[in-house]
Amino acid sequence: MGLEPCPLCWLQRFGFMGAGLVSLLAFLQGPTGFGIRIYGLLLAVSAGTGLGIAGRQLWLQSLPADQVPACGPSVEYMLEVLPFFEVLSTALKGTGDCAEVVWRFLGLSIPGWTAVFFSLLVITGLVLLFRRPGSRDWIDN
Repeated sequence: MGLEPCPLCWLQRFGFMGAGLVSLLAFLQGPTGFGIRIYGLLLAVSAGTGLGIAGRQLWLQSLPADQVPACGPSVEYMLEVLPFFEVLSTALKGTGDCAEVVWRFLGLSIPGWTAVFFSLLVITGLVLLFRRPGSRDWIDN
């Protein structure tokens, strides 16, 4: 659709990549016992981080126009001229670009949908983390 991602959108993509990597590694390894809990924790943490970033962007989108921060340079430009941790700090704060709603589906903007999917991933991770040992019988049926 030709949409230019804002800094918070980039960070949400990294959250999905982290959750995807954890899920892929768990699938390939096929952990049992305590390993399932470790992967559940890693999934909950990576998805929870993404959920927090999506929440930040939703908060920025809810601000009145006079309270929205100024627009900033693109992520590509910041990576060329600024140290990495300054780029990360600026990205986490968000810019005016992050507050702009350019797409909606069923009433939710892009960060709204990412928040929904991150929430599902966090719940999945927590279920894996806190489920009773030996409660895998429902999977084998």
